[in-house]
Amino acid sequence: MITDERMITFINSLDHGNTPFLEELAHTAERTGVPIIRREMQSFLKTFLQMQKPQTILEVGTAIGFSAILMAEYGPVGCHITTIEDYAKRIPIARENFVRSGYAEQIDLLEGDAAKVLKTLADPFDFIFMDAAKGQYIHFLPEVLRLMHRGSVLISDNVLQDGDIIESHYIVERRNRTIYKRMREYLRALKDDERLETSIIPLGDGISISVMK
Repeated sequence: MITDERMITFINSLDHGNTPFLEELAHTAERTGVPIIRREMQSFLKTFLQMQKPQTILEVGTAIGFSAILMAEYGPVGCHITTIEDYAKRIPIARENFVRSGYAEQIDLLEGDAAKVLKTLADPFDFIFMDAAKGQYIHFLPEVLRLMHRGSVLISDNVLQDGDIIESHYIVERRNRTIYKRMREYLRALKDDERLETSIIPLGDGISISVMK
C-alpha cells in the first residue's frame, strides 16, 4: 500500500462508479481473481480522457477487456482502441466482453507477445496505456516511444510495486527482485529521456505520465 487505506476508501466513496456493464465486469473480475485497474485509477483515466480527448489509443495488456471498454465508453466519440494480449485463456473472454459491451467495432485486439506485436505497428498513437507484465515495461519502451508523436501521452500503471520500489534490493522478496530492478530501470529511463516530460504519481499502485515533447 503506497497511500493511506483510509484516504483511498474516502476518495473512492465519492466516486459515482461506471456504467452497469462495467460495474458487472468489475465484480466478475474480482470474483474470478482477474486484475483490473483500481477504482481510483478508473476515475483518473476517465478524467484524463475527457481532458486529452485522444482519437487513437494503444493499450498494452488487455486481460478481460475492462480498461479498453472503459476507454471506449468514456473517451471521445469515434476514438479507436488497439489492445494487445498474449494470455490465450483471456483473449476469447475479452472478445466476448467487447461484443457484449457494444464496442467490438471500436476495439481491435491483437494477439501475441507485445514485444513482437509492437514492431508490426506503424502509425503513432495519441495515447498509450501500459498495463501489462511489469517486468516487461522496460523491454516494450523502445517500440512504445517509436509509436508516439509530439503531444502523445504514455501512462504506465502499477509502477511503484506496493511501495517496494523504494526499498533496498535486499529487503524485496527474492522472487520480486527482477521486477523491482527492471521497474526502477524503467522509471529512470522515462525521467532521463530528454524527449519526454514525465511525472510519477502515487495513485493506485503508482502511475507514470509521460508526454512526448
